Parts: sequence; C-alpha cells; structure tokens
Amino acid sequence: MPIIGMNFKSIEAKKESGAPRQEVKVNSTPMITNVKEVNVPTLTKKALSVDFEFMTRYDPGFASISIHGSLMYLSDKNKAIVDEFQKNKKLPEKESLEVLNYLFRHCLLKASLLADDLQLPPPMPMPKITPKKK
Repeated sequence: MPIIGMNFKSIEAKKESGAPRQEVKVNSTPMITNVKEVNVPTLTKKALSVDFEFMTRYDPGFASISIHGSLMYLSDKNKAIVDEFQKNKKLPEKESLEVLNYLFRHCLLKASLLADDLQLPPPMPMPKITPKKK
C-alpha cells in the first residue's frame, strides 16, 4: 500500500443541547483539500502530502465531528497526480480509491470513539447479535 503514514491536525466534535425530535441521519464525507510533493528525509524519493477534511454530520444539524489532517502517499507518478489535482481538484481514480478507502477506515474509527464520548449514534452501522432461530 502506498500510504505510509497519516497525522491528524485538528479534531472537533460538538453536540447541541437537547435531543433531536425526529429521526437522526448520519452522513460522513471525506474531502481532499490539497496535494503537494514533499521531501521525506528517511526515503530516497519524494512523496505526496495529501491534506484532507473528514466531516461527519448528524442531521437535523444537532451534532458534527470534523477531522483535519494529512497523509503521506508514495507514487511513481507524483507530477501527474499533483497536476491532475491542481487542474480538476481531484485525484486520478486509482489513487483516489486508495486514499478515500484509507480515510474512511481510519477516520470512521476515530469518529466512532468521539460519537460514543458525546453519546451520539455511531457514524457507521454496528453489527447486531440476534438469537438463533429454533
């Protein structure tokens, strides 16, 4: 996997007072905000720094979790990836799938812990154990 690391720059979780009076809908959205080539002293080649924002919203607007950070991505096509992002504000499909899947896995876990601390529903379905049918 070409993702060699990730760090969080800021995490914010907030909940309005009072319980919602209707069904709660949870929506999580990752967004890539910047891509740039960087030197990594321990590697012999350059890597890409991919800045991201991961938002989880609880509608109707009573809570949100915001995670900002960056990840390091190794590729042999750094210039093409940076050019594509600067032109269209998106990564090429292969790289986009790798980055977004990585963000969903790691950020949803972090958001789930924060949601539990705020007594919010988890941002992803949790498995349920049911009795065996006789």
